[in-house]
Amino acid sequence: MPNIDDLLAIMARLRDPDNGCPWDVEQSFETIVPYTIEEAYEVADAVDRRDYADLRDELGDLLLQVVFHARMAEEAGHFRFEDVVAAICNKMVSRHPHVFAEARADTAEEVLGNWEAIKRREREDAGDADRSALAGIARGLPEWQRATKLQKRAARVGFDWPDVNPVFDKLHEEIDEVRAEFAGGADPARLTDEIGDVLFVCANLARHAHVDVSTAMRHANAKFERRFRRMEAIAAEAGTSLAEKSLEQQEDLWLQAKREERLA
Repeated sequence: MPNIDDLLAIMARLRDPDNGCPWDVEQSFETIVPYTIEEAYEVADAVDRRDYADLRDELGDLLLQVVFHARMAEEAGHFRFEDVVAAICNKMVSRHPHVFAEARADTAEEVLGNWEAIKRREREDAGDADRSALAGIARGLPEWQRATKLQKRAARVGFDWPDVNPVFDKLHEEIDEVRAEFAGGADPARLTDEIGDVLFVCANLARHAHVDVSTAMRHANAKFERRFRRMEAIAAEAGTSLAEKSLEQQEDLWLQAKREERLA
């Protein structure tokens, strides 16, 4: 059975400047990053669908991204794949002292608290002078994820609502401010700012509900697509197209698709 060494050899062959694949040879870290992000989302999609055969394949695609980046780094003299493995092994051991040393952590919350404290010490040892509670949150994260991390970090020092009710109040306040911007002429810069505030509060609402924003959005997208496709099918069954329907007729089809889902 093929192993990781085989995959590394395949990537080395693909990147060979003389006999490799022209597409693979011309790639860089910057051009590969979008594929890396896409593969991570495809892993998440396979998990959502509980399609474990597809999950196996998607994890392979994601592993290929790691191997691709490591190969380019080796060619540039930065590090090798073995260094990637060593780095993550060392990190897992050092950040789990309750497993590999004498520290204790009896709950998942204690584990996370220890993890953050160890990360903070690592940043300090590396000479990072940023002492903010928000230090170390990557700017390359999807913004919804960064919003959640910012809120969680602020909450650790007490800057948080005590329960979900004030979050609802804040959400209504921010929506009213968006309405006011529309009523006042809908300046694009102001709308960007105010709608951003609404989305930030929505992320906070999800955090208080212990709901992952990305998971919630994937489910919402899937639900919309499923119902919209059913609307198209219903219209086709009647010998017409969705585009030929009025908005009111389309709304009726949407409600029919919803009813069918509930009865299924």
